[in-house]
Amino acid sequence: MQSFSFKLIAGLALAVAGHSVSAEVKVGYIGSFSGPTAMLGQEQYDGFILGIEMANAQPGSVPIKVIREDDQFRPEISMQATRRLLEQEKVDAMVAPGSTQLLLASLPRLSESGKVVFSTLSGPAVLAGEKCQPNVFVTAYPSDAPAEAMGEYVKKQGFNNVFLMTSNYQGGKDMIAGFKRHYTGNIAEEIYTQLGQTDFSAEITQIQLAKPDAVFVFYPGGMGINFTKQAAQAGLLPSLPVFSVFTVDPTTLPAIGPSANGITTSVVWDAELNNPASKAFVKAFTEKYKRAPSHWAAVSYDTAQLLSTALRSMDSDVSDNAKFIQAVKKAGSEFDSVRGSFSFNHNNMPIQDYYIYQYVEDGGQIVAKPMGTALKDHKDSYAAQCKMG
Repeated sequence: MQSFSFKLIAGLALAVAGHSVSAEVKVGYIGSFSGPTAMLGQEQYDGFILGIEMANAQPGSVPIKVIREDDQFRPEISMQATRRLLEQEKVDAMVAPGSTQLLLASLPRLSESGKVVFSTLSGPAVLAGEKCQPNVFVTAYPSDAPAEAMGEYVKKQGFNNVFLMTSNYQGGKDMIAGFKRHYTGNIAEEIYTQLGQTDFSAEITQIQLAKPDAVFVFYPGGMGINFTKQAAQAGLLPSLPVFSVFTVDPTTLPAIGPSANGITTSVVWDAELNNPASKAFVKAFTEKYKRAPSHWAAVSYDTAQLLSTALRSMDSDVSDNAKFIQAVKKAGSEFDSVRGSFSFNHNNMPIQDYYIYQYVEDGGQIVAKPMGTALKDHKDSYAAQCKMG
């Protein structure tokens, strides 16, 4: 467990106009800093900490203490970390475990706590629909929404026979379901591989034998690196169009290199987005960490900005969970998101745009080329099942 405290002027901790102001707001942060998604976990954390630092530099901000726990990509560890942060550290808010299965394992305790909870990576269908929670805010996207955007894009590009492939866990299943919700062509084959698998040679052979028009894959982190490099080595890339979500991004591109040429991806943010908040974030992140940020970092940075906006509106008085929840909900449409348009639906899922980028070779470098907006101000597909007002 690691603790980081960001202190500003002592006067910020004093009472303001009759309000009881917290001397410090404690935020519990659970992420995967070891295991197969450690690279993504660190990327998200770096974005969040940068957001806290930049928010605290603004007038009217409040001192925030971030207490970090490593869930090791294991459900039992994430549940232990959740209990420790809530019961021993008595945090005021939580950043939930990143992956879907870890979030769902900890969800009963998080919901029971009544504390404000941010999910910066996972937005499973059940949380968007029948199990929506008033205190849980998904700041990334519903799990299948980026795949919905890609399904829409692939359909409009005229591909009629697509091979689908992902890991065999809830997050992967959500992605495939989302793609098929918008894609109306034929499915050549649908394969679910073992979570954490590193050798995809057998599946790549299946793709070659099936002879599809295109391939859709969901393999984040190290799995994406291995799949893409192996597909290129087998001659699958770049001759066959490969569409993905989160397989190639700034965290994996350095390891993938030229093998990424031709892969098309759907994201909610890219460094090429032209708005002041995004430009400021890219500049600050690059200066601090000496690397380009990914959308994983951008979403976590947004979460810190959202939290800071909500806290300022309350004069940092987080003693009333219900008021804190309402402040976060309201701040969703007020904070300056790097993504541009952003707000929360009634089920605490984001309403936002989904962009398409293709990785192409340009001057000896692989760069992300904007291909347009697949879905504008998109709402999730499960909101009607959520009974919250």
